[in-house]
Amino acid sequence: MTLNPQFITDTAGKRLVILPMKEYKSMLDEIVQLEDIKRYDKAKTRNEKSIPIDIAFKTIEANRKKLK
Repeated sequence: MTLNPQFITDTAGKRLVILPMKEYKSMLDEIVQLEDIKRYDKAKTRNEKSIPIDIAFKTIEANRKKLK
């Protein structure tokens, strides 16, 4: 990812970074992906029994319907 930051200093002397919106959103997407990878890695270390995704989705949907 290529970033083109600009730096400004506010009236209190604090340096601020300005990014184009497209670059900012791209950076946020990257952070979300990294968080997902960390969660996946953590889940894999637990060695818990997994269930097929279709059963997981059916369970989630059934629970949603109960909450309505």
